[in-house]
Amino acid sequence: MKQLLFILLINTLLLSCEDVIQVDLETAETRMVIDASLNWEKGTNGNMQQIKLSLTAPFFDDNIPPATGAIVTVTDTNNNTFNFIEDGTTGIYNNNMFIPVINGEYTLSIIYENDRYLATETLKPVTPIEFIEQKNDGGFAGDEIEIKAFYTDPKDIENFYLFEFRKPALNTINLEVYDDEFTDGNQIFAFYSDENLSSGDLLEIISYGISSRTYNYLNILLQQTDNESGDPFEAQPATVRGNCINVTNPNNYPLGYFRVSETHIFSYVVD
Repeated sequence: MKQLLFILLINTLLLSCEDVIQVDLETAETRMVIDASLNWEKGTNGNMQQIKLSLTAPFFDDNIPPATGAIVTVTDTNNNTFNFIEDGTTGIYNNNMFIPVINGEYTLSIIYENDRYLATETLKPVTPIEFIEQKNDGGFAGDEIEIKAFYTDPKDIENFYLFEFRKPALNTINLEVYDDEFTDGNQIFAFYSDENLSSGDLLEIISYGISSRTYNYLNILLQQTDNESGDPFEAQPATVRGNCINVTNPNNYPLGYFRVSETHIFSYVVD
């Protein structure tokens, strides 16, 4: 009985000796975050487009502050200017008169708190997804469903692709990027594997035509955010700069990217 009381006493002392550790983190300069992906889905007119602007926040903050009151425009090579109007004070800017043109060049301009941000991109075409192949015993342990989304790469044209595998029911997204350096003109596939996929699940597969610069940016970004890369609190090796620049104050550079793509959406129900 004495031994039992001694053990209980020790456990009580151990539980009562926990200390709360306060982590003091340095607060970096607030920066603009630009989420400007203009996508022209095959079979639509592509007139409805949206750009989201926000500001960086301290690590432990739950709220991401919107960048409100900005003047946002996109200009094409034909000197058409598309004004993006903010929805209230959300930091979400909309335009319903955008004109998408394959291989057309577009320039994004953002004026926010006396700083002007600029970026230029080309609207890249995309080849459609043709069919899906499914394997139910994939993965190292044979317990994952593997999905292959086949498409035919155009011959003698340098192409770059972004693939988005989306599970609407779980609101999860997996991204992959590909180039055609060794597959030019061939029928190839984008690959996705998930042990949590089940028969009857809806999977949306979205392909985007992207530029070589966008491919390089996303490739580096995806490598740094790989789930297997290490501790989630580990510092990134380097800040990944996008194609947006602050022409007023270059040292106050923004984060994010301006991308213009033709897209194709393929909905697939898992067997």
